[in-house]
Parts: sequence; structure tokens; C-alpha cells
Amino acid sequence: MTEQAEGTGERPARGRGRRPADEVRADVFRVVGQVLMTEGIADLTFERVARLSGVSKTTLYKWWPSKGALALDGYFHAVEETLAFADTGDLRADLLDQLRAFVHVMTRTPAGRVVTELVGQSQTDEDLATAFRALYSSERRRLAGERLLRAREQGQIRDDVDVQVLVDQLWGAVYHRMLIPDEPVTDDFVTALVSNLLDGVTPRPGP
Repeated sequence: MTEQAEGTGERPARGRGRRPADEVRADVFRVVGQVLMTEGIADLTFERVARLSGVSKTTLYKWWPSKGALALDGYFHAVEETLAFADTGDLRADLLDQLRAFVHVMTRTPAGRVVTELVGQSQTDEDLATAFRALYSSERRRLAGERLLRAREQGQIRDDVDVQVLVDQLWGAVYHRMLIPDEPVTDDFVTALVSNLLDGVTPRPGP
């Protein structure tokens, strides 16, 4: 390995032969995730990712049409495992656990700043906006929706409830506080969101 590669974390030059696409993508996701989580999206460039991952810029541009789309894909893979949705059979506990994990990632790690930057850039980057809906927003909604659908099938949620509206009520509220930080995103806030959703907010009838 050259001194330059040792000093910058660049991958050494590879011999001839085509690597499997999954391996190439994994190298790209690793590099993009590291850059985003330590420095943010401003320091992410195709040239830098190509240098650090050993993947040609031609390949990068073939798979990702813009820096925003590349950043989003790397970001999603960096946080995907952390934000997985458990199913223990206890809907309240699962919602609290997932929302707490989500809030921790968004408020206690650089991921929150990164996703805020991505949301901002998606307003002027059509490719990023499309990728955000297809990869991140839709995927997160699907995972939460599937968990809530199972809860509905088990009789824990009324049959007439639109589970996607529940997703908006819970995760949308967290995003709102992140993007317009008038109030903090605290554990008490998360607990109140789940309690208000599952228990209702109207007074209970008397005996």
C-alpha cells in the first residue's frame, strides 16, 4: 500500500478483473456513510468517493445521477440496521422502542443533520427528491405500515384505521420538531405521542 493510501484511507489499486456489483456497492456505501456521518454532505463529492472506494467515477455516475442521490443511498444503508422495526407482539412497546431508536439516531448522531440537509437539497434536486421518496421515505413508511397492519390483524388496532395516517402522526411529528425546532424531541415527547395515539385524547366516559 502506498503512503498516500495509508494516510487517507484510500483503497489500494486493484488487479484486473471485474468485482461483483454487490461488493462494489458495499464499498461505495461504506465510504459515503463514513463521510456523511463524520463531515456531512458538503464534503461529499463523486471524485472523493471514487478515490476512497476504488470505484470509477463512470460507475458512480451510472448508478447515481446526482450527489444527493448518492448521499441518500449511502445514508440509508448507514442507518438501516439501527432503524429496523421489531415485532414482539406488544404494539406499544415496539412503537416506543422504534421511535426511541429513531430519535436517538436523529438527535444524538450526525444522521439527523444529514437527513435535514438531504430534505433541504431535495427541494431543488429532482433526482434526490425522487430517490428520497423511493428509497428512504417510502421504505420507512412500508416497514412501519407492515408492523401496524399486523397489529390491526391481531385486533390491536380498529379495522377501519388507515395505518399510513398513524405513520404520519408518529414519525411526522418527530420530523416536524427536527425541522422546526421550537420544542425539543425528548423521551417524554415520544411517550406522549404513542400514548395519545393508542389511548386517545378525548375524556373517558364516567362509570
